[in-house]
Amino acid sequence: MLDRGPLGKHANVEEGYFMFPKLEGEIAPRMKFRGKEVLTWSLNNYLGLANHPEVRKADAEAAKEWGLAYPMGARMMSGNTNLHDKLEEELAAFVQKETTMLLNYGYQGIMSVIDAVVDRRDVIVYDAESHASIVDGVRLHMGKRFVYPHNNIENLEKQLERAQKIVEETGGGILVITEGVFGMSGNMGDLKGIVGLRKKFDFRLLVDDAHGFGTMGKTGAGAGEEQGVQDQIDLYFSTFAKSMASIGAFIAGDKGIIEYLRFNTRSQIFAKSVPMPLVQGALKRLELLRTQPELKENLWKIVNALQDGYRKNGFNIGTTKSPVTPVVLNGTVGEAANLAMDLRENYGIFCSVVIYPVVPRGTIILRIIPTAVHTLQDVEQTITAFVDIKKKLDDGYYREQKLVEFSE
Repeated sequence: MLDRGPLGKHANVEEGYFMFPKLEGEIAPRMKFRGKEVLTWSLNNYLGLANHPEVRKADAEAAKEWGLAYPMGARMMSGNTNLHDKLEEELAAFVQKETTMLLNYGYQGIMSVIDAVVDRRDVIVYDAESHASIVDGVRLHMGKRFVYPHNNIENLEKQLERAQKIVEETGGGILVITEGVFGMSGNMGDLKGIVGLRKKFDFRLLVDDAHGFGTMGKTGAGAGEEQGVQDQIDLYFSTFAKSMASIGAFIAGDKGIIEYLRFNTRSQIFAKSVPMPLVQGALKRLELLRTQPELKENLWKIVNALQDGYRKNGFNIGTTKSPVTPVVLNGTVGEAANLAMDLRENYGIFCSVVIYPVVPRGTIILRIIPTAVHTLQDVEQTITAFVDIKKKLDDGYYREQKLVEFSE
């Protein structure tokens, strides 16, 4: 039988409950899970655009007008339109870059971008906590690659010294890759620290800002704007799957590098163009990001209330500086399963539970994603529930209860 890997081995533990659960109903803070209403904190719908009336109207009208097929073909061959060009222009202006290229999907998009911008003469240096899509992109690289501990600028400098020696011999270049906001910890990448190393080293910087786009910075242009270094990011990437509540992605930068990518990014050259309803829908979403700052303000009102509530009640939420809120607890995999069931069944709260091997053995992370459409009452209910479940965990309740059998 095929080995399903470290996570797949738990698939027999109520598949559909812990693995591949189904949230049903309108996308909202309160949805249905197995027939019961739950307060959900697991949707990356940061600005609440998934069910915004203007967004729903734009999506429906675009689907009615165009269907999902148009334009038919790859962008380079027969899949380009004026609206695709318009979206790229507006995205570039929003993230303060010269130009932008649309990507069909975030995951395959950044993989293909990494593959396109380096060859065997080049060296990649990347943050150890980079998203799986970045790691997979780095694996495609035929040349040298070095990893530095998360946000450790001193070690990054050492890796750049190693990389510099190599490119001096090969005639290649160095690509540094990090994230604007790390989706598990909520930490921002130390972009200011990274660009400070340009005094000693010559490299290009690629930033995946999937969680920072729309949520960070004065205008929502992301973590680079938040840290005052947006102009020093050579390649700025984000997906539409978070703040934009849609599908697709983009890569932005100077005209020269983006024009190069248009002709060398294989996942775009050999794949169908982004369908028109997604393009037209993205234009509406971007308009709302620009014209309704109260969306981001509402998000941060909830973020601050939630994170303050956790801290005041003695919870460890790490060093997050973003909406991503990881609640770190100590316990076994079995305790995590019992705790999650208690939260869902008895407190009506649904959030993502992160366990070994994604985090070290003995660690449980309950990952909370606040949105602009949550309420302060939602926050109060959640903090109250977490105080209860933490006491139960500390008292050994989840170790003694056999709510679910779970192999360690």
